[in-house]
Order: sequence, then structure tokens, then C-alpha cells
Amino acid sequence: MDEYIVEMRHITKRFPGIVANDDISIGIKKGEIFALLGENGAGKSTLMSILFGMYEPDEGEVYIRGEKVEHFSPNHATELNIGMVHQHFKLVSNYTITENIILGMEPKRRLGGLLPVVDVKNADKKIADLSRKYGLEVDPTQKIENLNVSMQQRVEILKMLYREAEILIFDEPTAVLTPQEVEFLLDIIREMRKMGKTIILITHKLEEIKQVAERCAILCQGKLTAVCDVAQTSTKQMASLMVGRDVSFEVEKKPPRFGKEVLQVEHLVVKNADGFPVVNDVSFGVRSGEIFAIAGVAGNGQVEIADAVAGMVQCAEGKITLADADITHASTRARIEKGLAYIPEDRQSSGLILDFSLGDNLLLKRYYQEPYCEKGILQRDAFEKKSRELIEQFDIRSGQGEKTTVRSMSGGNQQKAIVAREIELNTPCIIFVQPTRGLDIGAIEHIHEQILKERDKGKAILLISLELDEIMKLADTIGIIYNGQLLKIAAAETLTTNEVGQYMMGVKAE
Repeated sequence: MDEYIVEMRHITKRFPGIVANDDISIGIKKGEIFALLGENGAGKSTLMSILFGMYEPDEGEVYIRGEKVEHFSPNHATELNIGMVHQHFKLVSNYTITENIILGMEPKRRLGGLLPVVDVKNADKKIADLSRKYGLEVDPTQKIENLNVSMQQRVEILKMLYREAEILIFDEPTAVLTPQEVEFLLDIIREMRKMGKTIILITHKLEEIKQVAERCAILCQGKLTAVCDVAQTSTKQMASLMVGRDVSFEVEKKPPRFGKEVLQVEHLVVKNADGFPVVNDVSFGVRSGEIFAIAGVAGNGQVEIADAVAGMVQCAEGKITLADADITHASTRARIEKGLAYIPEDRQSSGLILDFSLGDNLLLKRYYQEPYCEKGILQRDAFEKKSRELIEQFDIRSGQGEKTTVRSMSGGNQQKAIVAREIELNTPCIIFVQPTRGLDIGAIEHIHEQILKERDKGKAILLISLELDEIMKLADTIGIIYNGQLLKIAAAETLTTNEVGQYMMGVKAE
């Protein structure tokens, strides 16, 4: 159909043990923002990876500008002016921004009229001009390893624009961004649409779809359930189509029953590599049956507090006590054995071993204990039995069950695996850092239920989240951090969202 710049007809894609896409047909109009909505593992990224040429469909056809695609490869997709920003960025960390952007299509000039060399200087200028044009300003000479996540994402977007992409695919673009960075990115997407680009947004964040998309296709377990006009469809309708059931946006929270203090942090100081204190004289306690949440804008020291308690970074000063034992200088394993579970911020680098199986990852902290190990020999039957229990209990979706390589799983299902492993440890204290980052609405609902269930069992929970709504829903006590210091600690019911936001920005101080 001529009205569509992209048309995918009857697309089916299978992997071992799973049908990722099951007879899907969609059409995308030129110059629209089209959202692809679905749970983690619903087949959104697979479908767009086919469009970008990373996979070939087992069945079905793809048409770009009315022409059938005969060859599937990222190079051919680039020739067809299709670009993709992947959920996990594809950048070379020790290369500069320019070197990453021009990689594979390096501009050449001749030295002395003879010897061909890469013209980095002109490329730097072109990329600086391009970044200004789209409001994505970067220093092209900076190395990727020195950039934060949102700047790396700008580089991925510039890579597409440099290659003159007309059809731009964004895979979970806001999963790793702060609320302020999300607004900035959505503005950029609107601007690119004004300039005639066609945008495909893979996401499960309903509010973002409502803000920018005109139409959305909803996938559920590999099947297309609906194509909706966004303005005419409520978030509640979208959520139920996506998950296949009604979803509650509210959490049922019982009144707290506080016990004695389980975790005590006294006068904590954590310094960065340059010796600068990123956590400065922080003190608080978390009681049994309490969710103590630390609210703050990203980069104010909240993650370093969690890492110091978990033993991932050294504390320069202060004392950490867990269940009456001083763990300030204890090893990470000693802290686990004293009763600490930890869901880290970065699931891929700190939470999982990506090339291990799902079963091995689920028992990373228990493998040396009975019944999983007897006389130094791993008991595979016990591994498999426990893994299957956790996969079912936490609804972890994977093509080959406990044998699935974790790298091949969706980001949301990787997160569910970490949460399952840590909760199963049954420790008196659990630290959750960004527990629902990158999760769909059904999985968020499930994880919130799990956090509240653990709190009601009498666990002490330290919650660190950039999602203010999540903190306001779950917390019993809120500590607000700004510039490495806790400006305020108060019972959650005594604080409004607006007050917390003011403390987070450093506008209010005790």
C-alpha cells in the first residue's frame, strides 16, 4: 500500500523453544511517530531487528517505500535509510564520538595527493554541526568511556542521522534515562518528526506513548493484539491489551509494623576516584518491616550509598552495621552471609554473568551451599529443580528454560532473574536499586507486589529509585539526597510529591 513507508506482512520468527513473532502485519506511514508496545519478551525488539536486517524472517515479507526487501543485513538497511538505536548501545568505549559515528563509512582524504587517510578533522566539524542542528550538542573528540548514559544515547542518535536515516527505530530509548533526560529525548523525537523523519518507538511506557505517538501496535506473547489510535485509547486499555488482563495502577499497601533496626549507616563518607566525597556524612537506619527509600536526581550519591552497604565500593569514613554486626570492612560474601541481598542498578555489568545459563545465574550466591554442592561437587539436579521453581514463581520468560543463556534474554526478564535470586536468599535486609528500570507495566506491578510482600514478612528494605511515583507508592520513610547529603528524612505520609521534588533539586533544605 502506497500510503506506508514501511510494511511488514505476516512476519513469523522462531528461536529454539519460542515463537518470537507470530504472523504479524503492520504498516507505518511516512512522517509519523509509531509506537510498538508490549511486555518484556513480547517480540517487539525481534520484529524491529528484522526491519533493521539483523534477522531474516522465517515467514512473511517486508516492503520499504513499496519495494520488497530481498536481502536482510544492517548494511542493506542503512542503504534503505533505516537506522536503529539499540537498547544496549553498540559503541566502542575507547574510541571518540567521531570515530564511533564514522565507523564503517570513514571519509577519506589524500595525504600529499597520494596516500589515503581518514579525514577525522572534517568529520569532527560535520558531527558538531549536525549535533547543533538537532539540539544534541556533543564534543566529537570525547571518548565514549568518559560519557554518561544519556550522552552515549545522543551518539547513537547522531550515528543514524550522520548516515542520513529517514526511518529511525528507537529500542527502549528511555529505559536508562532520568525523568529530565526523558523529556529532553521526547523533545528531540518530536523535532525529528517535524523534519520529516519516520520514528518507530519500541517501549512499554504508556505515558510516553501518550505524549508523542500517533498510533501504536500492541504485541502480547509474540502476537499482534491491536493497532490503536493513541489519542482515542486510554492507558488502562493499552495496559490490558499488552498484558492480556486488567492491570492495577495502584498498589495495595498494609499499614507498616516496624520492628528493631536491622541496618544502621553512621556518618558514611564515600569518595570517587579523584578523592572527592560523593557521599558526605550520611546517617540513617532501616527497621524490620520498613521500606526506607532514598529519593534524588541521578548522580547525587544514592547509588554509592547502596554500593557501600553492599561492599561494592569502600567507604572512606563511617560505620555500617547489619543485624548488630559491624560489616564496614567485610567482604561481599560475608555481607551476604550476614543477611544482605542486593539488586544492583546495572543488571548487565553487576547483576548477571551474561554468558552463563539462567539456572547458573539464579544460584550464583548459593552454588557452594548444600543441596547445590556436596563435597565440592555441584549437584546439577538440585540446580535445575530450584531454577525451575524460581522461573515459574517470578514468571521469567526464556526460550529454553533454565538452560537459556542470559545474554539472549530481554532486559526485563534479566531483571526478573536478579530479583528472584535475591528474594530467594531470604535475608533480613534487601537493597533494591532501580528495581523496575526497563520493565513493562505487568512486571512492575509484580515487582512492587514482591517488595511489599517482603516488607510485610518483616524484612528491612532499602529502596533507591529515580522514579518519584514509585517511591511515593512504596516507601514508609523517605530520605532525600542532594549533592551527597541527606537533606531530609521523614515518614512518607508527611511529604507531598512536590515537597520531595523541591528537596531533590536542592531548593529546600532543613
